[in-house]
Amino acid sequence: MIGKKTWIIPDGFLQPKSRGEQVSHEAVCVLNLTESNAEIQLTFYFEDREPMETFISECGSKRTHHIRLDKLEDRDGNKVPRNVPYAIKVDSTVPIIVQHSRLDTSQEALALFTTMGYPLES
Repeated sequence: MIGKKTWIIPDGFLQPKSRGEQVSHEAVCVLNLTESNAEIQLTFYFEDREPMETFISECGSKRTHHIRLDKLEDRDGNKVPRNVPYAIKVDSTVPIIVQHSRLDTSQEALALFTTMGYPLES
């Protein structure tokens, strides 16, 4: 089976500013190569506050899904805070592959980066 059920993304930060037409954002990019849908829970960890644990998403069987963190809401309607560093734990019901991307448009010369999450044995 390709993938893992638990992934860690240690560096997260939603830039509070955007310039131009592009909106600064991050995404948890998921690839599900299994025969079953992936039910995904994201937990956000912070330096100075309790974790936010009830963010849920889904990635279909043999599909990809880009979970835009600037648009994600938890069960109570809370959003991921901007201008606050965080880390993310991604838990899935089936093995998935996780990549993290950030588009920072706070300056005229925008920056895009992407990195693989850290998979845990499951």
